[in-house]
Amino acid sequence: MSAAMIKEFRLPDLGEGLTESEILSWKVAVGDTVALNQVIAEVETAKAVVELPSPFAGVITALHEQPGTVVEVGKPIVSFEVEGDDLGPSAGGPAQAETAKREPNLVGYGAIVEASGRPTRRARTFAAPAAAQAAAPAAAQVPAPAPAPVAGPVATVVVGRVEPTAPAEAAPTNVDERPRSTPPVRKLARDLGVELTAVTGTGAGGLITREDVQNFAGGGDRTAAGALSGAAPAAGVGGVIQGERETRTPIKGVRKLTAAAMVSSAFTAPHATEFLTVDVTPTMELLARLKASRAFEGFKLTPLTLVAKALLIALRRQPSLNSRWEEASQEIVQFNYVNLGIAAATPRGLTVPNIKDADRMSLTELSTALTGLTETARAGKTSPAELSGGTISITNIGVFGIDAGTPILNPGEAAILAMGAVRKMPWEYKDEVALRQVMTLSLSFDHRLVDGEQGSRFLADIGAILADPGMVLAMV
Repeated sequence: MSAAMIKEFRLPDLGEGLTESEILSWKVAVGDTVALNQVIAEVETAKAVVELPSPFAGVITALHEQPGTVVEVGKPIVSFEVEGDDLGPSAGGPAQAETAKREPNLVGYGAIVEASGRPTRRARTFAAPAAAQAAAPAAAQVPAPAPAPVAGPVATVVVGRVEPTAPAEAAPTNVDERPRSTPPVRKLARDLGVELTAVTGTGAGGLITREDVQNFAGGGDRTAAGALSGAAPAAGVGGVIQGERETRTPIKGVRKLTAAAMVSSAFTAPHATEFLTVDVTPTMELLARLKASRAFEGFKLTPLTLVAKALLIALRRQPSLNSRWEEASQEIVQFNYVNLGIAAATPRGLTVPNIKDADRMSLTELSTALTGLTETARAGKTSPAELSGGTISITNIGVFGIDAGTPILNPGEAAILAMGAVRKMPWEYKDEVALRQVMTLSLSFDHRLVDGEQGSRFLADIGAILADPGMVLAMV
């Protein structure tokens, strides 16, 4: 017998163990009829904006989260009414019900785990006795004495073991219990330097939420303060808290991932940076000729295109620049392919998508790939796959009018090249001073993988190609 039933869709792990995502927008509304794999929402992870396809065909009955909300993996976000077999006790029994629950879902979000004779985790109880709860408002007016220091972990609950119940008058308060929170919230608290025992949880059953930690870090326990004073900070779109003298924006998404990656890179890989200023007049003249050529009609050629091609050619002579230091196995991994990362400034922050197998591309193919990569990044549509697996990167700081800098390595890569602005400057040319087009190149490399000689030769090779593109004939 066929009957309608309600199905919940929980936020899946969208790749590489990400623990949360932000709902950017819903593409459906309550009451809409959707088809299988129809896009129902757009979410932002720490790496990219991702479209969520519907795992069911049916009618939307509820949207559990609003746009702008950060949702943890595994939490229900939308409910459907779908047609299916009656799963009641009279129709199929437990086996059929178990089979129906194990439905396929998105990659990274497997079937629901069923009981299979293994011990289950007992719920931890943190609620204080009723008498203590009733007295809480009055007690809040008087500072409580600080608890005695506890050696070792704070949590005392043993999973899977039932402890004897103490008499009501001797029941412990939740001072000695581990604060209720989720792993992402505990990590956020560590990052912000917040002690969870001092935070008042506003979630169900006293659960400490992200907002509780962020509010506390922003100036104390604002929940308690607001209750006493009747005032609360004004919150804007996206969790931005507006004050008279400052604006606070939660660190999340790409900004959060970029910050963690840059700190990890700066304090893990010993950076060395070298600079080379080059007369690139011949390259700029070549660029003008290529743009006027019928063979390149319709292709978007820029100085970045030619610098990228020069880097790929120079890499053939200095392959150590295309490698990774693997700490776990204590090995140097040299790549026999080049996934060229291009640093892109987007409304969501800095991203470094990469062009797969760029070393095998012709100049026209490289131009097309660069154009597509840039447009996708600016539209915020870069996929997680395009952001992973890079082997060496370029950052074009010249578009901002900057001449040189000390770029930080993309984690897992041995080198990054920064290309500065092309400027007309007085320059020595054929034993005379002439107005030439000049560019400064800045190369940062991991000194564990690349010696000064290798880094210098690599940078010199790039400069030689840009100063005289005909040098390519002698180098390949």
